[in-house]
Amino acid sequence: MVDVDAVAAELYGLRPEEFTAARDAHAATARKAGQRAEAKCIAALRKPTLAVWAANRLARADADQAQHLLELGRDLREAHRTLSGQDLRKLSHQQHVVIAAMAGEARRLAGEAGQDLSAGVQREVEQILRSVLADPEVADTWARGVLDKTPPPAVGFAEVAPAPGTAPRPQQPEPETGPQRQPEPEPERKPEPDTQEAERTSREAALAEEALALAETEREQARTGLGALDEQIAQLEERLDRARAERERLAAAVEAAERSHQEAVREAKRARTAARKARRR
Repeated sequence: MVDVDAVAAELYGLRPEEFTAARDAHAATARKAGQRAEAKCIAALRKPTLAVWAANRLARADADQAQHLLELGRDLREAHRTLSGQDLRKLSHQQHVVIAAMAGEARRLAGEAGQDLSAGVQREVEQILRSVLADPEVADTWARGVLDKTPPPAVGFAEVAPAPGTAPRPQQPEPETGPQRQPEPEPERKPEPDTQEAERTSREAALAEEALALAETEREQARTGLGALDEQIAQLEERLDRARAERERLAAAVEAAERSHQEAVREAKRARTAARKARRR
């Protein structure tokens, strides 16, 4: 019996150039076994791009590192849910450090497998890792090493709504230790600050931290898109150069064929003329 999940796990561990032939072979095996539904599922598996393959390889190579990224994503989503400004600042910085390090590791692992990642592809790997942080479903698929395509760009954590009625978490005072002193007479009470105003200010500060993290993410996504376009332009220019060289080759072949044809026409005329003269004799 063919197990589609097991086949997918095997296929997405292969290099992209090995994927199609192996997928088609597994689909053929399932069809021969009479498993038409499984064969259809296997045949529909999408060949990964180089960046997706590198991200999958990263998850498979180090389970502890993958788990660390998943935990960071959970912490970031929780910090947004509770509007914890202090946690957002700390975790947002950690996010950029971890993603840069893991993208560099993905490039190293790809090099070990004989695949060189360009700067544009490495930025696409970073985009995938940001999606892993923001989307639990993407995170689960990536952790199993079976991503089949680049997820939609993760724009901050907009899909994680703050819990209803949540206000920014206040910092808890440290508990006092040591011998208890007798309570002193309370000084004259001063007017308390406007609690609602304090909560509003804290909330705005937390949202500002999230806006900063979002701006940094959008900047990285713009860089990723620009790098991908530059790489696509370079590939198109290379194809254009090859097409021009092929055209020049074919043009030279046509010119040579024309000369040969003209020479053949002249030779045929000479032969016909010689034949007529021979018949008259």
